[in-house]
Amino acid sequence: MTTTTTGAPAARRRSVRPPGPGGRRRVPFSRALGPLLLLALWQTCSATGVLDPQTLAPPGAVARQGWELLGDGQLGHHLWVSLQRAALGLAFGGAAAVLLALLAGLSRLGEALIDGTAQLFRALPILALVPLAILWFGIGEEVKVILVALGTFFPIYVNTHAALTGLDLRWAELARTVGLNRRQFLRRIALPGAAPGFFTGLRLAVTVSWLVLVVSEQINADSGIGYLMEQARTFGQTDVIVVGLVVYGLLGLASDTLVRLLERRALRWRTTLG
Repeated sequence: MTTTTTGAPAARRRSVRPPGPGGRRRVPFSRALGPLLLLALWQTCSATGVLDPQTLAPPGAVARQGWELLGDGQLGHHLWVSLQRAALGLAFGGAAAVLLALLAGLSRLGEALIDGTAQLFRALPILALVPLAILWFGIGEEVKVILVALGTFFPIYVNTHAALTGLDLRWAELARTVGLNRRQFLRRIALPGAAPGFFTGLRLAVTVSWLVLVVSEQINADSGIGYLMEQARTFGQTDVIVVGLVVYGLLGLASDTLVRLLERRALRWRTTLG
């Protein structure tokens, strides 16, 4: 009798799943459902004449134009240039953001000197700094990378700093109790505690990097996806413009998926609803 009464509730507890997304099995390629529905709506509106081809080219024309650009090497060349600019800007901006977030989050002097200044500049629109950046750094490659770095700095800094300063004070007390020095505290408590905020900021930053890049590549550029779109605008080639938009969208989706994968691997110690 005892075994039955104690085993039944345990079996029921094991069979109950938590509510929400964590209690449902993931559907393969479920994230592609929204884009596919949008593509179907676009095709329907183009086929029925709701969308004028001169205003927005149909999906078939865009696909043909993209295949031609890929075949003659233009798309691959411009894509590679854009990837290099985005990667350099993200690397510089992300490294600076993490370093300053640690200094501001772990030091009262650092917070006094860094955080207020960062919040001040965060309120400035990045694209409004384009004229000043051109005056300072010219119209070469440097200004494009710097603008991307500035755009990616603030999402990473704000989220990393917030996660770091939001750590439970009991962790610091525990570190003092067990005698951890500053380096051990940084490695075992501060960095793991700030990691969730860092990855949240990184997901936002990779999106911002493409938004800033599409504008910066129209500043006296001779290569890049943004340059390709600007040239298409001059000649009224809506199909080429949409090809560029699709490439940027796919880059954003791919980079976000990559960051999600890195986050899942780096934060395997967490148990979350998602």
